[in-house]
Amino acid sequence: MQIVSCPSCGAEVKFRSHASVMAVCEYCSTSVLKDADSVKDLGKMSSVLEDYSPIQIGTTGVLGKRPFTVVGRIQLRYAAGMWNEWYLLFDDGVTSWLGDSSGMYTITAQYKGEGDMPAFEQLQPGRNYAINGAPYTAAEIRTADCIGGQGELPFKVGEGYQAKVADFRRAGEFITLDYSDGPRPVVYTGLAVTLEGMQCQLLRDDDTIQRAAGRYRGKVDALDCPSCGSGIKYIPGVTATLVCPACQAQIDAASPKAEVLAAGERVTRYESSLELGATAKINNQDFTIIGMMRRADDEGTEWSEYLMYGTRAGFSWLVETDEGWSGSNVMAEWPLWYAPGSDRVTVDKVQYNRLYDYGSVVTFAAGAFNWRVAAGDRTRVEEFSAGQIRLASETSEQEMTWSRSSPVSADQLKAWFGKQFKGRVGAAAPKGGNDKRRYRNTAKYIIWFMLAINAIPLLMNFSGTWFLSLIGAAAIYLPAWFMDNEDKS
Repeated sequence: MQIVSCPSCGAEVKFRSHASVMAVCEYCSTSVLKDADSVKDLGKMSSVLEDYSPIQIGTTGVLGKRPFTVVGRIQLRYAAGMWNEWYLLFDDGVTSWLGDSSGMYTITAQYKGEGDMPAFEQLQPGRNYAINGAPYTAAEIRTADCIGGQGELPFKVGEGYQAKVADFRRAGEFITLDYSDGPRPVVYTGLAVTLEGMQCQLLRDDDTIQRAAGRYRGKVDALDCPSCGSGIKYIPGVTATLVCPACQAQIDAASPKAEVLAAGERVTRYESSLELGATAKINNQDFTIIGMMRRADDEGTEWSEYLMYGTRAGFSWLVETDEGWSGSNVMAEWPLWYAPGSDRVTVDKVQYNRLYDYGSVVTFAAGAFNWRVAAGDRTRVEEFSAGQIRLASETSEQEMTWSRSSPVSADQLKAWFGKQFKGRVGAAAPKGGNDKRRYRNTAKYIIWFMLAINAIPLLMNFSGTWFLSLIGAAAIYLPAWFMDNEDKS
């Protein structure tokens, strides 16, 4: 360890790693550059925003029987939100990065391999790319600005520092290509992790966060919409964007001062089965409904999604369709999908078969979210099933995510939320995702079966039998189409 004096205030600044070239003074926020035997004052580094991450400088853990300590952090913001990159120093002197975004964690270290790499401008979420000799799926492509830093870091950062990064997934494996310094990216390889799995110690608890931020983690706070003045409930520190229920204005909740990102139009109040702020105790953990979205598919079928937040459990979803309810969580470990677009994916040796492939658009949003959301946002959804378990990939222009869902009965929701639950008790749990074409799908199977058993007559006397077959197909399909539309009304 090397200890120097801050050129600005004289306080001790510690460099634990020989690889560190810069540190941020914890007393005056001066960026201190270590240059041979001297230090230089690089000016003030912006303080990190209080984001309520449990990690802090000094947090320790173990990965692969190798102890590590958190010695630094940079905080980055991009179009959809922000995240932390924690700088780790292992006891053997090796360094790594711990990505921290909305309660999802990935640990990566620089890879010294060679090989062709895709150009940053050519990357598209959801596509496969050959990296290190294996196919990886592009998960997220983003350009981000460094908005703050703490502790020691292996490179010089400050005002104007911009990161151009792309994340890739392959089951539990994780790769980041960092194009910040030029067209040839720096490669970081790693995997998805959890704080429990790394046996993390010296994490911030609720009392520590309260003393540091003046707010209690998990407490629902409120502010007046800067656009229309309506009150909005939200959880400080864990939500990046607010959407006013009254006027649909987008509000930046990840900065010291709430600012309107995009003005909206005043909308008629939307009646929902769960109100914003509704609370429940699930598996002995407290959850709060903090956000709500209404979405529609290509055919106009709509459903509702409710974002829940738990102090220890993080974010999860409740999904309400015409068929019932399901609970959903974002997957840290992705399915093994050798060729995006194929009809099967595998998770933990279980094969999931394709159900649906459709476009989705947000038609209404209200409350708080851990990423930027607005009416009109579009994604491509692909659903897969194995029994009652559903997997779904969602792909936008910037990112791709996978989630896992399972049915939840309305009676169970009533037990959890009590009188706060306004849904129809006794409604069946969904048979699978948005099962909105079930009559038409059944009709298609019947039609294909009918064509199969009549294949020989059709071939032998096509001109005389095709018209009757067409009438028969229409007689099966049209009533199915009518019943599906009746179900939606």
